[in-house]
Amino acid sequence: MNSLKEIANVLKKSKSAVIFTHMRPDGDAIGSAIALSRALSLLGIRNEVLNEGAVPDRFSYLGGVKEIKNAPTFDAELFICVDSSNESRLGMLRDTFLAGIKHKITVNVDHHISNTNYCKYNFVRDRASNCENIAELIKELGVTFTKEIAEALMTGMITDSGGFSHSDVNGDSFRAAGDVADAGADVNRIYYEAMKKQSRPRAQFFLKALSRLRFLLDDALTIVVVPQSLLNEFGLKSDATEGLVDFGLTIEKTEVSVCILEVKKGQYKVSFRSKGKVNVNETAGVFGGGGHILASGCVLFGEEEEVVDKIRYAVWQRL
Repeated sequence: MNSLKEIANVLKKSKSAVIFTHMRPDGDAIGSAIALSRALSLLGIRNEVLNEGAVPDRFSYLGGVKEIKNAPTFDAELFICVDSSNESRLGMLRDTFLAGIKHKITVNVDHHISNTNYCKYNFVRDRASNCENIAELIKELGVTFTKEIAEALMTGMITDSGGFSHSDVNGDSFRAAGDVADAGADVNRIYYEAMKKQSRPRAQFFLKALSRLRFLLDDALTIVVVPQSLLNEFGLKSDATEGLVDFGLTIEKTEVSVCILEVKKGQYKVSFRSKGKVNVNETAGVFGGGGHILASGCVLFGEEEEVVDKIRYAVWQRL
């Protein structure tokens, strides 16, 4: 693995870069990309941020969100991937990335232990958020945090740590957050916008979705299945499911909580959360996914009950 200093030197020698973020972007992916983009711009390095789809509305308060594109608009020297454990996480941008591997300098900065080190330069360190890694990279670049950079970094730190409540939060997490707060990040506003703010339809959806919660394996496993029809009922997109999987862990006997989102007929996006007894990175890995020990995901195909049974069996084996 390369050091952040090595990667910073590579970036500073380049004149242009494209920053890739993972499909269905969360606050850590968006925050990592925007913060790094703004830092590169301050160094005079031409750059742009890419994502295969639309950024969730709740991140519209961040400067730079409206500039995110779905495909490159110029031929850049550098391809940088942030918060993405492998090429497949880039979604429809995967082919664009792979097409450039042979003649581009590729960089990977991530915090998932399942990362496959798929670039020429790789820095992967397990932290509560990838924005903690990006914050250190920006320091290595010699760039001072602006308020805009700080707010992007704080967004990732807050959202990926569950408001600094997850078990992988440590002193380094708070020290990194302290630095960006000192640089002008409005913690109260960011927490409200990214974690708490919701529309009435989303609140109604949440209540109905939770009414579908299943208790399995003597309550050690909770599963909520969200069909597209339920999202459509309230006129919502898939990002409305954010937080559903975390609710299960509030239940006393539950060790693993799972949210199964129907992407289309026969295809499901599965999110796992664990209190620690079960390594859900390993569980998701059974199905070709991965992430963190306590938070991971994968994609499964089949009928709804078939998918539920596969997950139940995989968790049961690891309890």
